[in-house]
Amino acid sequence: MSISTVQDGVSAVSAPGPTTVKADRQLHNRVGLLTVSPSVLALLVWMIVPLAMTIYFSLIRYNLLYPGDNEFVGLENYYFFLTDEGFVHGALNTLWLVGATLLISVVAGVLIAVLVDTPFWGRGIVRVMLISPFFIMPTVSALVWKNLLLHPVSGVFAAVWNFFGATPVDWFAEYPLQAIILIVSWQWVPFAVLLLMTAMQSLDQEQKEAARLDGAGPIAIFWHITLPHLTRPIAVVVMIETIFLLSIFAEIFTTTGGGPGYETTNLAYLIYSQALLQFDVGMASAGGLVAVVIANIAAFILIRMIGKNLTEKA
Repeated sequence: MSISTVQDGVSAVSAPGPTTVKADRQLHNRVGLLTVSPSVLALLVWMIVPLAMTIYFSLIRYNLLYPGDNEFVGLENYYFFLTDEGFVHGALNTLWLVGATLLISVVAGVLIAVLVDTPFWGRGIVRVMLISPFFIMPTVSALVWKNLLLHPVSGVFAAVWNFFGATPVDWFAEYPLQAIILIVSWQWVPFAVLLLMTAMQSLDQEQKEAARLDGAGPIAIFWHITLPHLTRPIAVVVMIETIFLLSIFAEIFTTTGGGPGYETTNLAYLIYSQALLQFDVGMASAGGLVAVVIANIAAFILIRMIGKNLTEKA
């Protein structure tokens, strides 16, 4: 018997047939399904079930003061939420809060990231101090600003006003929304600084040196080299902060309670007020779903903008 004949026989025996390949594929699929099942089950319990309950509550008349009245009302709760006088104020305040905080965070984040990118003594300590406010709990931060900084009698700002002979400002009575924006911006500027400061590490220093040799000044280098380099991280900062800023609650609850009137009421606080102050769970559930839709629309638009930006830069 020739060697080639023996090799052909061995190949015929060792080569898997269609049935074996199909069985291996089925076994692989079963193992994969078994591996993924716990995650899918956790997702179902953690997200889908509460969402389904919220949809159900939004379609019935469910008030905690009258627990037996669960009449199906369809879209009535959505109508009452959208026509409530607090909805317009809440929507506008949410837009102002998100827009102003994003503007302050991006501008201050870029400037601070550029400043601390230059080597100086103690730069490591300064960097740690710059990002530390981001790790403070929102409630604690709001209490510090309310009682230690912005208090019209014993606050630090009041002491500065008195030192220069001016009348201290009662921020939470005269400029409540601006005070909330100041508190929230103080918390989120460090996040922008952290991302932009990290992005500055990948900036080509040889390109900056070449620009200096060609006679470019600091402003020209910042405008034509540094700022275009930070375009992508700025887009990421805007997207992430927008998602979180749409649900700001602790700062408002701790300082102003949504007042005076609806001056500092955003959508998140409006939903809380309807659910736990007015006990109207049905309308609050409808408001929560409206807020989820708005947040998803904002996230979709921002993701598309970032994707377009990345495609153009690629």
